[in-house]
Amino acid sequence: MERWLRNFFLFLSNNRMITRLAKKYGFHLGASRFVAGKNIEEAVIVIKELNKKGLAVTLDFLGEFVESEGEARDRVNQSIKAIEFIRRENLDAQLSVKLTSMGLDISEDLVLENMRRILRIAKWNDVFVTIDMEDYSRYEKTLNIFKQLRSESEHIGTVLQAYLYRAEQDLRELHEYEPHFRLVKGAYKESVEVAYQNKKDVDDQLKKLIKIHLLSGHYTAVASHDDKIIEYTKKVVKEHDIPFEQFEFQMLYGIRPECHEKLKDEGYTMRVYVPYGTDWFGYFMRRLAERPANLQFLLKGLFKF
Repeated sequence: MERWLRNFFLFLSNNRMITRLAKKYGFHLGASRFVAGKNIEEAVIVIKELNKKGLAVTLDFLGEFVESEGEARDRVNQSIKAIEFIRRENLDAQLSVKLTSMGLDISEDLVLENMRRILRIAKWNDVFVTIDMEDYSRYEKTLNIFKQLRSESEHIGTVLQAYLYRAEQDLRELHEYEPHFRLVKGAYKESVEVAYQNKKDVDDQLKKLIKIHLLSGHYTAVASHDDKIIEYTKKVVKEHDIPFEQFEFQMLYGIRPECHEKLKDEGYTMRVYVPYGTDWFGYFMRRLAERPANLQFLLKGLFKF
């Protein structure tokens, strides 16, 4: 049943018609549990509260289905606005972006132009930017763009997904770029040709990636709500005297907030992934796919609609 629900939510996350309807009718489906607000002004209020608790943030303006250059440039402007708010409000925050929102499905040249514009502003304001990883059809393009931008800027990192067979090979091949990686299990539905389908296989690969990257000396963000992955990371850090300044834990806004504060109280850097914006549906469905128990919040929202 859980596997069926996961596949169902992932199907919905890619449905453009439903996405448009969800965007039109707002947060009535319970997304406010996972989404910090409809605009940057609302998101800043949430970030300030998280910062007061000693929690760092990475901020993401939601939106994936960009169909025109004008729409992509609007997303760039929203990202720049977020960077400027981070600096102006003195927030402990970074920025996350999806290359599809920068126009990846339109033109790679457009993406490079848009990302370079964001990175110029990020450098001026000393804000780090992470390229979120998306589904496998865009994986190779995303890595190639990351390599090009990383050769031009120190203010950029990206994500590796442990469920992909090639993740370890990519991790090793990208070593020369001294990358900042966010390491995750992976949240998209991928075929058996490219990705592990069994949870244990994914967990084992994620542990391997964490250890390799920590021992490489490069900055490592372990993004997981899985206690076993968190405890494994602590063990590797302790056994190899990895400085706390070389890694952090990351979790999603609205999921296991008690664990966020526990890790912070233990002295670890804990960063919360905070999304905002009206184009929330795809993100929300993937959160339900990761943990179908979150469906209860959707049902509560439906009864209030």
